[in-house]
Amino acid sequence: MRRLRSLSEAECYARCYGGWEATVHVLTLEPRVTRHELAVEGEALRRRFEEFLDARDPDELAEPEAA
Repeated sequence: MRRLRSLSEAECYARCYGGWEATVHVLTLEPRVTRHELAVEGEALRRRFEEFLDARDPDELAEPEAA
């Protein structure tokens, strides 16, 4: 099925829950402001962790054979 336009949050709620109650309010929130600068960003941390994993010695990772 092809949509002609995007549905608003209120229209989606009405379709999902079958109506609208007076106790439900749709709010629009402003974007969060960062409280502080991060020392390391997520992507840099992921790359560093991959480097750490790649630098491991494969012999140390091998488990001893069962007796």
